[in-house]
Amino acid sequence: MERRLRRSRYNRIVAGVCGGLGNYMGLDPVVVRLAVVLLMLFAGMSLWVYIIMWLLIPEE
Repeated sequence: MERRLRRSRYNRIVAGVCGGLGNYMGLDPVVVRLAVVLLMLFAGMSLWVYIIMWLLIPEE
């Protein structure tokens, strides 16, 4: 079975990016959302990174 990174249609709040990343990595999407928010606030991850992922990762 081939794993593919896809944005989630069902586990989404904004665009399904964190839900798709959670499914791909086998993690709870809430953990991924929390990590993304913490990275944006404290590690300098830009909102542009999220927007680029939204545009590049296809929807399932």
